[in-house]
Amino acid sequence: MRILLSLILLVLWGGAGNAQTPPPRYTPVEGDYVGGPLEIRSGGTLPELRMHYRTLGTPTRNAEGRVTNAVMILHGTGGTGATFLSPQFAGELFGPDQPLDITRYYIIMPDSLGHGQSTKPSDGLRAAFPAYQYADMVEAQRRMLVEGLHVDHLRLILGTSMGCMHAFVWGETHPDFADALMPLACEPTALVGRNRLWRTMLKDAIRNDPAWMGGNYVEQPKLGLREAVDLLVLAGGATMPLQHDLATPEAVDAYARTQQTRRLPTLDANDLWYQVNASSDYDPSADLEKITAPVMWINSADDFINPPELGLSEQFIPRIRNGQYRLIPNSVGGKGHGTHTWAVFWKDDLIALLARSGG
Repeated sequence: MRILLSLILLVLWGGAGNAQTPPPRYTPVEGDYVGGPLEIRSGGTLPELRMHYRTLGTPTRNAEGRVTNAVMILHGTGGTGATFLSPQFAGELFGPDQPLDITRYYIIMPDSLGHGQSTKPSDGLRAAFPAYQYADMVEAQRRMLVEGLHVDHLRLILGTSMGCMHAFVWGETHPDFADALMPLACEPTALVGRNRLWRTMLKDAIRNDPAWMGGNYVEQPKLGLREAVDLLVLAGGATMPLQHDLATPEAVDAYARTQQTRRLPTLDANDLWYQVNASSDYDPSADLEKITAPVMWINSADDFINPPELGLSEQFIPRIRNGQYRLIPNSVGGKGHGTHTWAVFWKDDLIALLARSGG
């Protein structure tokens, strides 16, 4: 099976790069912000908040001591900040004279609340963990920046998938915090229709597994998680590359088995359920006029999760006063929803955004 397909369906994580010409490897500085408590808007309290982060580069401070070159990059559902160390992302952006050259910018890549090494249900609370939403995740990011890293302003927020939705929330709730926003692979509206349907099916698959045991399972509920993996694979797929590269029944079957084998060992049922559920009340559509920072918003035509035929982007972009929108065309080389971490598709748009938001 071609290597290309193993890269296309990465909804949650980045994949391998070009084996012939590997880009430089980037070794981040890792740390944790620990604070608390965090009041969850839907009810409940986290007595302690831990936010893990990775950074590249060095903060530059002005005469008042404020950091002036910080960029925060936000990952998608189920991912971590390590996603952005993949060759197709870091290799296009972080090197000398590249758009986010780490000799000029201070790059901050957090594991969002409920993900990676940040506070999450599998740490011990399991299904008693408060049902956090995107607003809570953004507040946790803000505390990490201001209280942990002493960063009270960002040059740029770039977000992918879930991080794309977080970027819209940031733009509305903290309009002066960032000089520019680059949301990749999302829509600034409530998740309904097919987008909500596949998420609901995934959550139901996990909690309907007899091994679930109210979230206090002895072993991972694998039947539910297998269904969840299948849904993640479909949601991340790009139609034209799938048709081209899975050209025989045997190739399809082998790929499906490979995805289960690769993904299942990495999943915790509680963590995944909460990660997907966090989008339940997301809907920034009413307050788009509050966004004042320049925005470069990008979707791709082969995205199952954000299909362009719904016309949502055309409906919302006129309400973002400094917003620009681009749709990446469909192609056999497309990456589906995962286009958000293949910087070659949108690197020039990032350069243009930086230029029009302050150079």
